[in-house]
Amino acid sequence: MANKAQAKSNIEKVSNGASYTAKDIYVLEGLDPVRKRPGMYIGSTGIDGLHHLIWEVVDNSIDEAMAGFAKNIAITLLPQNRVMVVDDGRGIPVETHAQTKKSALETVMTTLHAGGKFGGESYKVAAGLHGVGVSVVNALSTWLKAEVCRDGNQYVQEYKRGKPAGAVKKVGKCKGSGTAVTFEPDPEIFHEIRFDWDRILERLRQQAYLTKGITLMLRDEREAGKAKDGSPLVPSYTFSFEGGIVSYVQYLNRNEKPKHQKIFYVEKETAVNGGRKILVEAAFQYTEDIQGKELSFANHVHTPEGGMHLTGFRTALTRMLNDYAKKNSYFKKDDETLTGEDVREGITAVISVKLQEAQFEGQTKAKLGNPEARTAVESVVAEALEDYLEQNPTDAEAIIGQALLAQKARKAAKAAKETVLRKGALEGMTLPGKLADCQTKNPEEAELFIVEGDSAGGSAKSARDRKFQAILPLRGKILNVEKARLDRALTFDAIKALIIALGAAIGEEFDEAKLRYHRIIIATDADVDGAHIRTLLLTLFFRYFPIVIERGFLYIAQPPLYKLQAGKTIRYAYSDPEKDRVIAELQKLKSAKGQKAEVEEAKDESAEDISSDQKIKGISVQRYKGLGEMNPSELWETTMDPTQRVMRQVAVADAAEADRIFDILMGDEVLPRKKFIETHAKTVKNLDI
Repeated sequence: MANKAQAKSNIEKVSNGASYTAKDIYVLEGLDPVRKRPGMYIGSTGIDGLHHLIWEVVDNSIDEAMAGFAKNIAITLLPQNRVMVVDDGRGIPVETHAQTKKSALETVMTTLHAGGKFGGESYKVAAGLHGVGVSVVNALSTWLKAEVCRDGNQYVQEYKRGKPAGAVKKVGKCKGSGTAVTFEPDPEIFHEIRFDWDRILERLRQQAYLTKGITLMLRDEREAGKAKDGSPLVPSYTFSFEGGIVSYVQYLNRNEKPKHQKIFYVEKETAVNGGRKILVEAAFQYTEDIQGKELSFANHVHTPEGGMHLTGFRTALTRMLNDYAKKNSYFKKDDETLTGEDVREGITAVISVKLQEAQFEGQTKAKLGNPEARTAVESVVAEALEDYLEQNPTDAEAIIGQALLAQKARKAAKAAKETVLRKGALEGMTLPGKLADCQTKNPEEAELFIVEGDSAGGSAKSARDRKFQAILPLRGKILNVEKARLDRALTFDAIKALIIALGAAIGEEFDEAKLRYHRIIIATDADVDGAHIRTLLLTLFFRYFPIVIERGFLYIAQPPLYKLQAGKTIRYAYSDPEKDRVIAELQKLKSAKGQKAEVEEAKDESAEDISSDQKIKGISVQRYKGLGEMNPSELWETTMDPTQRVMRQVAVADAAEADRIFDILMGDEVLPRKKFIETHAKTVKNLDI
């Protein structure tokens, strides 16, 4: 869609179908609570909630596509923080609504719980927020315009903070049908209004995979540049996948080595609970990656916490692989069996269901609660998987082999974990010898600093407040757990020491209630080795202590890079640009005092790096290479004192994307890592070499 004229042309595409009139709009309650408590409706008023506005409008267009009445959806990011979403569906009804005595369009846009999803034949399944979505977007926007093409006529209505700015107007003729919604989020609600191109792009790609044949277009007209010929240069992307979720699995595995070539796929509608139908789609493929990826969707809504549909898939997978393994004598013992953990190692799976009256837990739909979804998915996948395994014996052998390897590793890891934890218990819960523990036993008060080496450990132990700060020095680099299973990881003393120090076990046995510290702080040196160790630790926590990250317990210390001193004045700098600014400020301070303001760096030909003091006339600049170079008072003042220190809290906003990045940067494949580094090298900040 090149411009607004093209957007209008997308509206004007012919779409004929089932009844969708004012009588199909059902009203439940008013709109007033939305502006008072926006978080109840969109999850938050941060960046996630801001993007949720787009998802709500797009979901309504997706509903039209799922109902068979829309083929094209275009999203355009406009200047002034505006977003326009256009589809070629049936168009929102505009005639007078019998219950509200207003236009059906105004009713949908200004009334909470008003829409075509509460009854009638308009939608069999729907992704939108049960009629809440578009009215919530309207309530949380300073301005919104709805344009509708129906029955050859073009209708328009504008709104300000959810209130109509005028009546619905017929403004001319049009061809076909469709709806265009343009909105501007309210800065009174959203303190930061910044739409993220990559986030939107990934969401639209996901939606395009879930609906075969639908075309989703994204354009960014916020800061359009110009080509060499002077024509507008506007970033744009178009998604359309005939392969559906099979293509999605291929996309997710684009940087992995598959264990088998033929991707399992099933699509079937099945009847449950008195004849109500559920459409089940599932696809999966195993790779050499030891981590599994399972993405589940209900009515096109991503359910990151899974739910009944994912449970049904897992049950069918475990049962059918066990049946096949027993039938074909893969087990050495009669009572041998594969667990769910075994069969999910290395799998990339996409599960999608479409059902009436989906029951989501929470307004942002993190989990599906319909019990009938479990029954439907389990029966459909089990039947199809039995056929798949029989008809593809080579692929079946590779899959069972993968599960048996995972089983062996699981048993070894279990034995290793029991050994580590039993060792702690048998020694009277003696903590690791290197650990200098704190006095408090209250996890909410306790902090654990993970530092690099004995030198930094010695400084940190002297600097700390022993009432609530514990120090655990690690010697050398820990194992890259992205490339190794847990049983091997548990052979490393540093990892074992960390597990015992945290006191809450590891992996699936992790027990948050037993966690001894609610602030776990990674404090490594500001050099390449320190960055590598920090990355290895982040990988370890991401893979085997994810709850620590989810609960906001993991931090990265930010020690200064420089100590700058002019006379008795001491300042610290955390980057090279900040160092230059501080030097300039100290120069001005010396000048104001009538002192000589000359700052001149002397060359030190013998220095191999800049970790030693720089010889500067008038101002002393010390470059810290490691925490061990700081004396205890400096370390306390800059890095450990809760009233002055700077720390970064580790968070994973998008677990799937984080998983992919960790896999690229820390996995076995060299080419994807090389490509990633080449692509992002010029945009990396705070790189220290």
